[in-house]
Amino acid sequence: VQLQASGGGSVQAGGSLRLSCAASRPGFTLNVMSWYRQAPGKQRELVATIANGGNTNYADSVKGRFTISRDDAKSTVYLQMNSLKPDDTGIYYCHVLYGILNAWGQGTEVTVFS
Repeated sequence: VQLQASGGGSVQAGGSLRLSCAASRPGFTLNVMSWYRQAPGKQRELVATIANGGNTNYADSVKGRFTISRDDAKSTVYLQMNSLKPDDTGIYYCHVLYGILNAWGQGTEVTVFS
């Protein structure tokens, strides 16, 4: 499985962005799909996950502002980001678990300026 992330960009604080991550080989059974981010000089951190049953989990820092969703017919996971803050700046990576394997996307950059 290969992942292609898109949707990053530069936005003013308070704005919104929607990230997408599409998996190659549609129809492959994807289990947990996640978004991580890595801010400059910091470790990569988990932002949100969604299981194939639809259960979601979020980092405390994004609860109420970000929404993760998935379209299994398109093998795609989304991250709707609202009320963005400068602290949300970083490279966002998608990640999927399928079977006993996993894959990472190439990252898409998000910059939030005040």
